[in-house]
Amino acid sequence: MSLRRRLTLSLLTILVLFAINVGTHFWGSFARSESMVAYRQAVEAAQLSTDLEQMLEDQRQQILVLATLRETTEDRLGDAEKTQARADLAAIRQRIDDLGTVSRDVTQLQYERLLSAADRLLDNWRNFYERYNDPAYQADVEDPVPYLAASQRLKELEQRQAFIAVQRANVIDRTILLTDRITVIGFIASIFLTATLGLFLVRYTNASLKRLKRGTERIGAGDLGYRIDDIEDEGELGDLAEAFNTMADKLRIAIEDEQQAKREADEANAAKSIFLANVSHELRTPLNAIIGYSEMLHDELGDPGAVDRESHRSDLDKITLSGRQLLALIDDILDLSKIETGKMDLHCERFQPEEVLRQVCDGLAPLVREKKNRLQLDLAPALPALNSDATKFRQVLVNLLSNASKFTDGGTITVRARRAEAPYALSVAVVDTGIGMSEAQQARVFEAFVQAEPDTSAAYGGTGLGLAICRDFCELMGGRISVTSAPGKGSTFTVELPADPGSARAAA
Repeated sequence: MSLRRRLTLSLLTILVLFAINVGTHFWGSFARSESMVAYRQAVEAAQLSTDLEQMLEDQRQQILVLATLRETTEDRLGDAEKTQARADLAAIRQRIDDLGTVSRDVTQLQYERLLSAADRLLDNWRNFYERYNDPAYQADVEDPVPYLAASQRLKELEQRQAFIAVQRANVIDRTILLTDRITVIGFIASIFLTATLGLFLVRYTNASLKRLKRGTERIGAGDLGYRIDDIEDEGELGDLAEAFNTMADKLRIAIEDEQQAKREADEANAAKSIFLANVSHELRTPLNAIIGYSEMLHDELGDPGAVDRESHRSDLDKITLSGRQLLALIDDILDLSKIETGKMDLHCERFQPEEVLRQVCDGLAPLVREKKNRLQLDLAPALPALNSDATKFRQVLVNLLSNASKFTDGGTITVRARRAEAPYALSVAVVDTGIGMSEAQQARVFEAFVQAEPDTSAAYGGTGLGLAICRDFCELMGGRISVTSAPGKGSTFTVELPADPGSARAAA
């Protein structure tokens, strides 16, 4: 169970106990209030009963006196006296009604009996006052039975009210005692439960936090493989432990990535160092030739005698060739720089690829023959026209053929052109029977400044820029370049190009 659920259940339990205490308190308060109301009603009923009893007694005495005077004298009852008599009877009736308002359902029967007896008595008295001056009226007000009946009913009501008051007082007293006990028990239970839950939560939280602390210390010390798995919590503490484990994994991956990046950076720096050494060597070779043959020509021109034109022409051809090699190397470096800075542009024009292929093969035929290789051109009929950069297409083919010639000795180099599957239009493959490459070498062959092996440059020369430039040119023209090879079995470089670089990018 999570810490949040434990805290929530503990809080709910305490709140329930608190609610019980509060409810019990209000229950007791209500019982006390009911006790006070019952007491007030009992006092009021007793007072009303006493007053009513006194009023009935006074009125009977007055009527008995008047009845005696009516029989012994001929005095008449005046209007003022009748009005006062009516008022007295109305006061008695009002007092009876007031007594009914404080009566309850359990005393309703006694009250109705009182009301019936009192109505007969008051009607008899009222008739006496109204017909007092009538000589023919025979008054029976001296009969004590109606008065005694009303008095008896009043006493029964008083006794019933007193009994009910005592019963209610006993019930209320028991209720108050019970609520007080419940309040005390609930208060003690709340204290005990709060202390128990608090102690349990403190021990549980403290143990979990110690495990988290131990785990963070291990992780902070560099033990990124350590896992905090002993947290018995499915909530916040478990999530925190999982977050620490995830953080450790991410740190471990980040450190591994950083180490890998450092290794790659070191490899890149080593490759660039090798590249700089290769470039220095490649630059120095044609420059030495240019300077050497230029000095020879200068010395020969200073010698007396006839000028050997054939020897001078041969030296000038070597100077020209070395200058072109130097220019090609500088062009490669400039092209790579433009590609990396995004300043390389396409100059699209419509051309026939077979014409460019024949021109490149014818131009590089002497280079191929220098190492006793045979060049074969295999063109499919009706090759599609391209709307692309013919110069870059030519440079890609030149670089591929030059590489094939460099790494093939006494073998065969085949240039094969076919229609390609969509989204490409043309596929050109340069196949050689040279030294070949392993899978690891193939994965790095198109990287700049990289050759298949460190000793490749020493054995075959070059800077490692040619294939990188081929890859970038192919991608710039909306195509791709790939290689398949095996050590000792030659290599096949395949270039696939769309008919139009713009339409290829839109389709992508």
